[in-house]
Amino acid sequence: MARTVAVLPAGSRLTDFVSLGVVAKLFPEPLIREILEMTGTASQRHRDLPAHVVVYYVIALGLYMQCSYREVLRMLVEGVRWLAGPDVKATLPGKSAITQARARLGMAPLRVLYEAVVRPIATKATIGAHFRDRWRVVSMDGTTFDVGDTEENERYFGRPGSSRGESAFPKMRLLGLIETGTHVIFGAVFGRYREHEVRLAENVVGALEKGMLCLADRGFLGYDLWQMATLKGADLLWRVKSTAKFPKDKTLSDGSYLSHIRWNSHCRSKDRTTIPVRVIEYELPAVEQVKGEKNETKYRLVTTILDPKQAAAKELAALYHERWEIENALDELKTHLRGARIVLRSKTPELVLQEGYGLLLAHYAVRGLMHEAALTRARDPDSVSFTHALAVVRRTLPHMAAIPPSGPGIGA
Repeated sequence: MARTVAVLPAGSRLTDFVSLGVVAKLFPEPLIREILEMTGTASQRHRDLPAHVVVYYVIALGLYMQCSYREVLRMLVEGVRWLAGPDVKATLPGKSAITQARARLGMAPLRVLYEAVVRPIATKATIGAHFRDRWRVVSMDGTTFDVGDTEENERYFGRPGSSRGESAFPKMRLLGLIETGTHVIFGAVFGRYREHEVRLAENVVGALEKGMLCLADRGFLGYDLWQMATLKGADLLWRVKSTAKFPKDKTLSDGSYLSHIRWNSHCRSKDRTTIPVRVIEYELPAVEQVKGEKNETKYRLVTTILDPKQAAAKELAALYHERWEIENALDELKTHLRGARIVLRSKTPELVLQEGYGLLLAHYAVRGLMHEAALTRARDPDSVSFTHALAVVRRTLPHMAAIPPSGPGIGA
């Protein structure tokens, strides 16, 4: 079989001209080099695949999930065709060399890059991102990913049981926040399959800020997590289980009522102060989904917004259903970006986590581009097609900005 080759100027390495377009714009090389130094993963000698190139390569893996390792690298170096001289050729590094480079890099630089860069991006001009021009609306939820069926991955991540034994693949859990107006997934953490979402949420709610209004479905409400989520001044609007009991302390003019959450013996918090909340109960008309079955109609929400003058019960009830935007964002991540039924390709837990953060960074790159396009046309980002934006990024990525050469004296 013929070997893949690319033409290069004399004295250059193939990866000196990796092209990344929008990715390089959002994740500038100086920042990546700083993170590599901070995490102790910068390349110590002249390599075919230096560390900063591997960071970009892992992000590109998230954009081209259906392509092989070498094919992704080939697309990244496509821009060298017009830069290169006619008589010097170099072969692409093989799969084993790429895997070794990823192993040297590890997961930490991708995690630190994600935490440093990925955050809500909506401005005051972003349509559909705010409630009452006062709150930035965000949602919290989780999902799972199938990962490579190896003994290491199974030991670390675990796999769910089933009526016929065990599932085909180990699973990694993801929990995060999304900015509902832009679908940016921020504050996310990965965990083992059997880690409870509430425990993972304790590492997520620290990304909440004053001026945010966080929506969440049933299962998250508890004294400890509610208290942690409000530490930085964010407001909350969470649905609660029908079995949860909330005494009516005071009925308000809009039909909602004031209540409270009490500390109990299952709580870990040392602060046992009673937390005041407002409860909103409402019912929607039943809609038949399949023969003989109807959807849920009764809802009960708990919020930190105690004054109905700031937000009436009907407004908050209508707003809560924006929580489903996180399902759309997770669908973008798992179906359109990763690809339906595609298993994360990495064979070890460290590289699975690295690949997971690369996928989140790739999603942020596409969503950042979509937000810019929506602002330019004064449109709601929801009206911009994710699949079209992803196709544009995939098509133009190799032909835009290039990483500068990393020859001697530049920190390779």
